[in-house]
Amino acid sequence: MTDTVVHDIIVIGGGVIGLGSALALQKAGYKVLVLDRPSETRKASEMNAGAFAFTDIVPLATPGIMRRAPKWLLDPLGPLSIPPAYALKVAPWMLRFWRASWPDRYQASLTAQASLMQHSQAALERQVQDVGSADLLQREGQLQLYEGKREYQASLASWDLRREHGIRFDLLESPEAIADIQPGLDPRFTHAAYTPDWVNTVDPARWLDHLATTFETRGGQRVAAEAVRLVPRERDVEIVTASESSCLARRVVVAAGAWSHHLARGLGDRIPLETERGYNTTLPEGAFELRTHLTFSGHGFVVTKINGGVRVGGAVELGGLKLPPDYRRADILLNKAKDFLPELKTGGGTKWMGFRPSMPDSLPVIDRSPSDRRIVYAFGHGHLGLTQSAGTAELVAGLAGEGTTPIDTSAFSARRF
Repeated sequence: MTDTVVHDIIVIGGGVIGLGSALALQKAGYKVLVLDRPSETRKASEMNAGAFAFTDIVPLATPGIMRRAPKWLLDPLGPLSIPPAYALKVAPWMLRFWRASWPDRYQASLTAQASLMQHSQAALERQVQDVGSADLLQREGQLQLYEGKREYQASLASWDLRREHGIRFDLLESPEAIADIQPGLDPRFTHAAYTPDWVNTVDPARWLDHLATTFETRGGQRVAAEAVRLVPRERDVEIVTASESSCLARRVVVAAGAWSHHLARGLGDRIPLETERGYNTTLPEGAFELRTHLTFSGHGFVVTKINGGVRVGGAVELGGLKLPPDYRRADILLNKAKDFLPELKTGGGTKWMGFRPSMPDSLPVIDRSPSDRRIVYAFGHGHLGLTQSAGTAELVAGLAGEGTTPIDTSAFSARRF
């Protein structure tokens, strides 16, 4: 795909961050080309839980987490695991994760995350109006469930933080109160918090397809090509692809998810991005009458409605891009879901594993490249890519246009590590 045309802007990445950014740039008046990495498997933007989790402002690296992490890591099928074959490679990232859990860094990350969530929630409504996607949303709230009073009380500090940041919720202190919102749960779940403003898409694949179709209808171009190197030149930036062809752009947005740091490294920008591998099983319509999104906090997974069926997924496996999937993790989650939802029909499911691009402090990189201001980074959202996609898109449009951004982006700097 050798191309001598110099494009206004090329976005590298056709996931929800890349397409959202392309639409925002298009709206700002740019002609945009999207390079989408070819893949034989469905991407995380298509197969995630479908949640706009604006209430999830608490970073994964919380104070004291490293005291609990060894117990999790010793269980290869637990909610947080590192395959032994990947342990040495991920060690530098884990050290940064530990540093991010110190009170000073944690508080700064919490404040920044809350700001991005508030912005993204408002940006989603603007995006929905712009692209006409209201029919692809489910506004059914979320139940965060706790097994017993001790686990519930341990969570209350995090709910106090959410209250401080204006997040609405109701605390439920009996199985009966929980059943009023979602019948069919095992009575071991004695306490919960209900967040009524939680939003899901009916299907993240349909959401992504709608963004892509809208982008192309408005004159945008999408090309299947894997960018492997960026070469800044005097008047433009050359993008070299895996097929050794190239294209040129005045501005480039790197939104290639878990592959983004390889492009950054070629420019001399070393960004500690790691691959958080997530697993799920999608059950067909009729598997369970799900009325709201369910989060099983102590077990690290969710149960959510997708196209009238049920998707069971979550957990964190830090295993890179090359190790083969361990679908036992999906089986463990499905078995737990059956235990917690006795009426759940587990037959006919489809398993999946995908790559989430994660930073040690749970904050994405949304910034101009330190090596070249014409290149904008937009990656590292972890499991919050869908949630923060519309907000990130507006920030990217501001950065690419050398203008102002709606919120302070210093916490998302590519230089912070």
